[in-house]
Amino acid sequence: MPSESARVTTAAEAKFRISAPNSQPRTIKVVALDKASERVVERISKLAWARASFYTASSFGAAPSMTAPFSVPGWLKDVAGHARALIQEVSTADLVVMVSTAGENAEAAAIIGETCRLNRVMTTALILGSAAQSDEVLSRTLTLLRPHAVMLVIASAEEYIEDMLTALRA
Repeated sequence: MPSESARVTTAAEAKFRISAPNSQPRTIKVVALDKASERVVERISKLAWARASFYTASSFGAAPSMTAPFSVPGWLKDVAGHARALIQEVSTADLVVMVSTAGENAEAAAIIGETCRLNRVMTTALILGSAAQSDEVLSRTLTLLRPHAVMLVIASAEEYIEDMLTALRA
């Protein structure tokens, strides 16, 4: 009697195989939350990607002005510097990846995460530069990102972002 592996390679079993890939490429939006991660996201954006778009939210301040009405438009920009509408960008995404640097301002994650939650879009947050920071600094960054990300990764190197996007077929 042939083994299970040998049996599934027979012509009789071949009719049950699915010849298409097991998933569609995801539409992924990658957002740098601070100036330090902006440099990394801009570098990665220059690589060949099928369905990934790259943005910066580093112009978002830690707190909105109390004297002027708060407005979301204008602080999310593509890597070319053009303003983008957060709600529109999130609504066309399957996944939003937020990139932050340990110890930097990650306050924009709250608005991006809430927009993703309302649109039922998965979120991932990546923290860079953790080896150069104390546990206390890393903990503060984790505290800011944790409520707004389904998956939170402390990346050991910038190349992790490239590897993750490649694995997701971006």
